[in-house]
Order: sequence, then structure tokens, then C-alpha cells
Amino acid sequence: MTNIKLAVIGVGRWGVHLLRNFVAHPQVDVVAVVDPSLERLTAVKQQFNLDENILLTTQWESIKSISELTAVVIATPATTHYHLIKDFLQHGCHVLAEKPLTLDPEECRELCQLAEYQQLILMVDHTYLFHPAVEKGQKVVQSGQLGDLRYCYATRTHLGPVRQDVDALWDLAIHDIAIFNTWLGMLPVKVEAKGTVWLQENPSLSDLVWVTLTYPNNFQAYIHLCWLNTDKQRRLGVVGSQGSLIFDEMSAKSPLTFIHGEFSQQGDLFIPINQSQEVIEIEKAEPLGKVCDRFANCVINNTPSLISSGWVGRELVEILTALSKSLHQNGKSIKISNA
Repeated sequence: MTNIKLAVIGVGRWGVHLLRNFVAHPQVDVVAVVDPSLERLTAVKQQFNLDENILLTTQWESIKSISELTAVVIATPATTHYHLIKDFLQHGCHVLAEKPLTLDPEECRELCQLAEYQQLILMVDHTYLFHPAVEKGQKVVQSGQLGDLRYCYATRTHLGPVRQDVDALWDLAIHDIAIFNTWLGMLPVKVEAKGTVWLQENPSLSDLVWVTLTYPNNFQAYIHLCWLNTDKQRRLGVVGSQGSLIFDEMSAKSPLTFIHGEFSQQGDLFIPINQSQEVIEIEKAEPLGKVCDRFANCVINNTPSLISSGWVGRELVEILTALSKSLHQNGKSIKISNA
């Protein structure tokens, strides 16, 4: 079987990890690396001891002349995604794009339709959907072990980096929304967002954002996002009538915990009973490595990834777009068609 001939476009903070995984993949031959910085290209050549035959270039157009180029990985700023993805799909290449797919849901739809027309793979690197804790958590939530689901919540805070191109909403929320949608097995039907700006003069770059997602049957999820909080948190939970499932990346013991507990009503009193904690064992694997492996398998078999397809990426961009609209209208409730 001939290996996939792959080019990585963008080797910044995240792209360098994508390159690391694909260089080591047994079914992939990295044939080109593109980045506007010559210094960065030199650094990755030394870091990964890249073969002299691998093209290192600052001009992405030049890689289209590579014979039998099979696939490209796009890890460039989101504002560039639409034109790059469209160009390479039209060129006949499979595409793995860093999230978000684009900044516009209609552009996402166009790219998904183009990929289907060209019979090519369009996959988005929503890394959390391949995290062993998220995969295991989905099984727990959907098994009914939590009882009747009450609500979801998430907190994603840190002290920087502060972005100048997007607000805290677009920078951070997509991860938790993707996890909620996957665990619940449904999409929100309306959203609300409120924000506060402290750091920058641009009034559209909120440093703090509070998000409410309303799913069918009026089930709700709440997200706290902030990039000027010294208390770094990566914590997400689903609360049910018989316990809570907690995904806490900052936990040294285990990222996934089932906290059992419920109420026994005695007259007017509600007495907590059946309280215990259960650490849930998960697979030892790098989520990004699983993303890269899934993309390679999808290309080889020409079978779309249902977990993180372009269409999944479009759904998430549509939700973020609606949240932005709510944010700029001081928390107005925005309905989502999910069509």
C-alpha cells in the first residue's frame, strides 16, 4: 500500500504538534512543510530531523506542483481557512483543518458540499472529541447511569494568551460545546451570551464570556470563559439525579470522575444518600495522535470521520456565530435552526 503524501501548512504553536504526529505516522510521508517564517521552517527541520527531500517553503501555492500530493493539513489562522481549503479540495487533496473550520457557517456548508462532490475527506481537528476521557464520558452519560439529567456546566479559564483576532468566546468555547453536543447526542436550539471587555480598546474582544446553551426539552448547559483569570481551570460536568460526571483536565489523580449521590426526601427535608466517588479508568493515548491516525485511515479508506467531519465543524461554527450575535446584543436569545 502506497503511503499518503501529505503537506503541513502552518507550523506555529499547534501546527508543530500536527507535524510531529504525521512525521511519525507509518502510513504517511510528509513531503512538504509550509510556513511564512523561514526561521520556523529551519527550526522544525532541525527538531524533527526532516529529510532533505521534504520541501520547506513560505509559498503554499508551490506545493501543488508536488507529484501525487494526497492530503494537506491546514493549521493557519482561521481567517485563511476558507480559501486554502477550497483551493486544495479543488486540486483533489484531502484536507484536515485546524478548528474552527471557517468563521462563517455558509462557507463551511460550501466546503462540505465541495468535499462530497470531489469525493474527498474534509475533517476538522476537534481534538477533544478524540480524548479518551471524552469518549468514555459519552458512554457513561448515554448509558443512563447519571439518572435524569439536570444540567451541564463548564469552566475554561487561564491567564493568557490574549488574542487580538477573536474574543474569548471564539478562542475557548468551541471545545466545551463540542463535548456537550457529543455527550448529550443533540444540538442546542437556542443560545445566549454576555461578555465583558477589560484589556483591549476593541469593544468586540470580550475577555470574559458567560454562555447559555438550551437543548431540546429545555435542557441547559452553562459555560464560563475567561483569559485573564489566574485560576486556570479546564473543568466540565454533567449533573444528574443520581450523580455527576466530571471531566477535569487539571486533576492529577484522574481526569474523569463519577461522583455518586442523590436525595432521599423525608417530609420537607432532602437528605443526601449513596454518596461516593468513582475514578473512571481511561485509555492512555494522545488525543491529537488519534486525530491524525483517524485522518490517515479516512483518507486510505476514503470514508468520512463521523466524529469530526466538516459537517460537525459547520454545526459548531453555526453555534458560535449565533452566540456572537447574542453577545453583541447583550445576551439576546438567538434561535438555531440546525438545518
